[in-house]
Amino acid sequence: MRRWFYILLFVGILAGVTGCSNDSGGPVSAIESYNQALVKGEADQLTTFSCSDWEADAQNELASFSAVKVNLEDMSCNETGKDGDTVLVSCAGKIIANYGNEVLEINLADRLYQVVLEGGEWRMCGYR
Repeated sequence: MRRWFYILLFVGILAGVTGCSNDSGGPVSAIESYNQALVKGEADQLTTFSCSDWEADAQNELASFSAVKVNLEDMSCNETGKDGDTVLVSCAGKIIANYGNEVLEINLADRLYQVVLEGGEWRMCGYR
């Protein structure tokens, strides 16, 4: 009887730990979704993934890519810390912007993303 109790306890703990992994609505997912919307030119989605203070900046970023072909290459992101209510996320990979004869590579590792919980959703809210 005791053995079953310990087995069930272990399974319950394991299920709880597994449930704590990066869920689809976490800070990392918000940044990945933000970058994907940015390179796809999805203005409405970009606003959805931005905090209210960042929405205008997000649209400015989008406008800067409007006349070029943009790709996202090898993006992977991780939570790197917290600063009060702000979660910090860093990414690896590149945004490749093709301006015809010129190719600009924006290294995602050069940006430290700020993510805040707003309206029950994690949202991109600037860089450090």
